Amino acid sequence: MSRVCEICGKGPEIGRQVSYSGKHNPRKRLPNLQRIWAIYRGGRRRIRVCTRCIKAGKVQKA
Repeated sequence: MSRVCEICGKGPEIGRQVSYSGKHNPRKRLPNLQRIWAIYRGGRRRIRVCTRCIKAGKVQKA
């Protein structure tokens, strides 16, 4: 199951965590995805949507 918003396409960001000493460690920032029932492509479906899309009203809950 992919960690991508089905509305805006937001996915994980890969970067580095830098400590106080300057040591670099890999890290991954994941979007805040929620599984909701929504009216999507002409039907009622359960989709994974980021909270930013839910707040902006880009998705209509079923």
